[in-house]
Amino acid sequence: MKIEEIKASLNSNDSQVRMRGITALKNYETEIAVPLLKSRLEDREFLVRSFVAMGLGKKQNADSFAALLKLMKFDRDPNVRAEAANSLSLFGVISASHLVVAFNQDDHWLVRRSILAALNELNCPEEMFEVAVTGIQGEDIPVAESSIDCLVGLRGSEKEAAALEQIINLATSDNWRIRQKVAQALGRFTNELAIAKLQELRSDPDHRVVAAVLESLLEF
Repeated sequence: MKIEEIKASLNSNDSQVRMRGITALKNYETEIAVPLLKSRLEDREFLVRSFVAMGLGKKQNADSFAALLKLMKFDRDPNVRAEAANSLSLFGVISASHLVVAFNQDDHWLVRRSILAALNELNCPEEMFEVAVTGIQGEDIPVAESSIDCLVGLRGSEKEAAALEQIINLATSDNWRIRQKVAQALGRFTNELAIAKLQELRSDPDHRVVAAVLESLLEF
């Protein structure tokens, strides 16, 4: 699609046409694509803004980074904020501190799980540990479960011992799903502390937790 056709598409009343225009910008240089992508930051359709976020992650410069920060912090739709967080992570470790701030400020489960997944792909154990600890302290169970997975991902890093301690502390959770996740996580640590806690969890009152414990013990 020629650039004039793309510009016309971006101004169409049809959101599908606008999305096609955004997609076509992948074939153009960053300096050309980014200003046009930014022109749709306030589009009335969240899907269009999500496409903008995806496009900005692939056309990396200072302007696209700033635009993604704006979407991640201020967009009214959590789908867009989550997509912006994912795209921001494509810039690498430079995005980590911004993702931590967003995680602490935005308690929507979709955004938080997107940030957890994004940070898990980056080599930044300090930031990963910080958001994971925040995640396990919240009331959202899926976010807490994802946070436990991220703590497991810190094996082999300088935060391994601290991560294991956080997981072990969750073994007394009132929620069986958390205890089940702890049992699964402990099986990933070849550590005497992990084995000892698994042995304790064998007497858990919930059979689903016990099943997870027995499966994890097979790993040793």
